Amino acid sequence: MSHEPTLDYARALDETDPLSAYRQRFALPRDEHGEPLVYLCGHSLGLMPLAARKLVSEELDDWAGLGVFGHEHARRPWIPYHENLTAGLAYLTGARMDEVVAMNSLTVNLHLMLAAFYRPAGSRTKILIEAGAFSSDRHAIASQLAWHGLDPASTLLELAPAAGEDTVAEQVIEACLERHGPQIALVLWPGVQFRTGQAFDLSRIARAAHKAGCCVGFDLAHSIGNMPLALHDEQADFAVWCSYKFLNAGPGAIGGCFIHERHTQGAPAAHFKGWWGHEAATRFRMTPEFRAAAGAAGWQISNPPILSAAPLIASLAMFREARIERLRAKSVALTGFLEYLIERLRPDARLVTPPDLEARGCQLSVRITGDGARGQRVFDRLGERGVVCDWRDPDIMRIAPVPLYNRFEDVLRFAEHLAEALRETA
Repeated sequence: MSHEPTLDYARALDETDPLSAYRQRFALPRDEHGEPLVYLCGHSLGLMPLAARKLVSEELDDWAGLGVFGHEHARRPWIPYHENLTAGLAYLTGARMDEVVAMNSLTVNLHLMLAAFYRPAGSRTKILIEAGAFSSDRHAIASQLAWHGLDPASTLLELAPAAGEDTVAEQVIEACLERHGPQIALVLWPGVQFRTGQAFDLSRIARAAHKAGCCVGFDLAHSIGNMPLALHDEQADFAVWCSYKFLNAGPGAIGGCFIHERHTQGAPAAHFKGWWGHEAATRFRMTPEFRAAAGAAGWQISNPPILSAAPLIASLAMFREARIERLRAKSVALTGFLEYLIERLRPDARLVTPPDLEARGCQLSVRITGDGARGQRVFDRLGERGVVCDWRDPDIMRIAPVPLYNRFEDVLRFAEHLAEALRETA
């Protein structure tokens, strides 16, 4: 697509954007003059849906007015509260309704999934992840290996990009599984790699993992809400995600899990149990026997945190209205425009994220030429100019234009500020 680096061009794109009205449904952080910041940090914390305040206030009012009776008589009764989120999560993950559940937080859910699906036996003891994985994932996996009495130094297999490369192609993952498959018990891979913004073909990875005899799970923290997903058809064994990034559910929001139906029907996979996973009809009889709720709901441990789940109701409603295919189309257009503008800043800024539009998520990662100290200075200058993105040591800046609330004008403003910051730090 041919672009122009002008404000008139960016505004023309915004005027024809069918999703532009959604920006007005979010609270926009502002500077000391009351002007909106150039907020391109939805990959770390999404903005607040304005409707979230009303939903949380309603829960507080029901708590104040009903006390314990709110569990059954609140306007959204608290006992089955997670069910308010099921349809939206199933839609965004391409799952069946009984394959998803909102619960806990991402790393807690990852531990629960690893406890169920990582079953080392004989020579098959290793876990395959990407080198440079999100630190919380790596901590969880290393501690699970140690829990089984295994040494992470020898049983954690981290697949790194080839020398001089920033990303790992699917064929490299397939080759690794062909070579080491008999030693690998489980593969955990991101839908979108948090540092580089690379998006992966999850179906292809799942097929390769299963062909090698491995279980496969996906961390969708940087995928859900901006990438079309089809977890049921892709045959993932499990997936986990958080809701405070692209799902805009607020800091510390409730996370979620996908468990493929083949692991919840018939003889379900062994997993850790808690009272909220007990079938609702007999849960409060408090008998010692565990009778699992159907599907992924049977994997719940505790009752849902109402006040951190309520904002997700507001956000998921917008996703159903906007439709993920339209959001993805706008995301591709936004990152394409941003790529064009960054390419004009070479050699001072270089794209790390793959140039293939289909091989990246709602994020571009940029490496600033020079040492890491210069990159940090550039990032600091951007902050002084009202630009919000983020920095990952030693030398990568991550920028996420979110299609629900970011404009093409935001992308242009960012690039203009980046050009100025680069000149100031040359």
